[in-house]
Amino acid sequence: MRIRWRRISAGAAVLAAASLFVAWTGIIDIRASTGHWRVTDWFLHWVMRSSVRTAALGGHAPRFTAAMLPLAAGHYETGCAGCHGSPTMPRPATVENMLPPPPNLQHIAATWNDAELFEIVKHGVRYTGMPAWPSLERDDEVWAMVAFLREYPSLDQAAYQRLIGFSATGSRDFATIAKSCEGCHSSAGLDETSLIPRLTGQSETYLRDSLEAYATGKRPSGVMKVALSRTSSEDRKKLASHFANQSAATETGRASEKSSRGRVLAERGDRTRGIAACAACHDAADVNEAYPRLAGQPVPYIENQLSLFRGGNRGGGAYAGVMTRAAAGLSDDDIGLLAAYYGSLPAD
Repeated sequence: MRIRWRRISAGAAVLAAASLFVAWTGIIDIRASTGHWRVTDWFLHWVMRSSVRTAALGGHAPRFTAAMLPLAAGHYETGCAGCHGSPTMPRPATVENMLPPPPNLQHIAATWNDAELFEIVKHGVRYTGMPAWPSLERDDEVWAMVAFLREYPSLDQAAYQRLIGFSATGSRDFATIAKSCEGCHSSAGLDETSLIPRLTGQSETYLRDSLEAYATGKRPSGVMKVALSRTSSEDRKKLASHFANQSAATETGRASEKSSRGRVLAERGDRTRGIAACAACHDAADVNEAYPRLAGQPVPYIENQLSLFRGGNRGGGAYAGVMTRAAAGLSDDDIGLLAAYYGSLPAD
């Protein structure tokens, strides 16, 4: 038995040495232009599908809503369409020569379930050009992309264009940057069901701090990280001024019994549970301009931001830690009440 194990060990050592020698000679072809053998291509895809299937076990998708689609569509146009193509942007010829070439997602998404799509979008795929999501803390953004991919096959060019709100171009002058931002954030395109915030009505200080926090990673967001990736600090200052000087929308959400209860919590807090009054800092006269205005923001947006603060995943400017502590004791019901209240107020 001892001799047999020695032979096995010696054989393994010889095989390893031979493999290293073959690799050292450079005769293994790694050129993308030559493609894979059919069996290699099958094996790699089999390994990938098996890996994704196992990693996705136990994953549960949230309820998908229409509000998720614009949030993901704008990111798809700027961050994904360059490789995968879109109804308004054919795939560049160069990506056809990648190995493997990025698939057309209008045809391939249906072959994966929701949890598997989440795994791929969030973590990417090794040995391909598929990157991980730019901010791994933001599962909510990844699920929004999964919701978008489910709708994507049914979108024609007009429907897709309505969702993204802008057309990606190679130009990076300020007018083009501002127009692309307005494609998502324009008050005209937002309603009380949106996951995207209104920027009009916010102070220049708050907007500038927020954009810098996104750009530096202090406020995690894969969507905003990509959107700002080709902007300079000067561009971001101009954007803050641009949106701060626009007139705020006057539309409001509907007042309700829920918003009335939310008003009590916002104005008084709950000392028995250590919940501070929101009105002490937000939407009050002569408060710190680094604090955001909440009035008139879409209800789902406020709910999502408070949930992120409560989970410690929000980040932001210099006062983000204050909100993380303030939101720690909020229940789901509290968050719904506060969002209903601020969403019912006029933004101006």
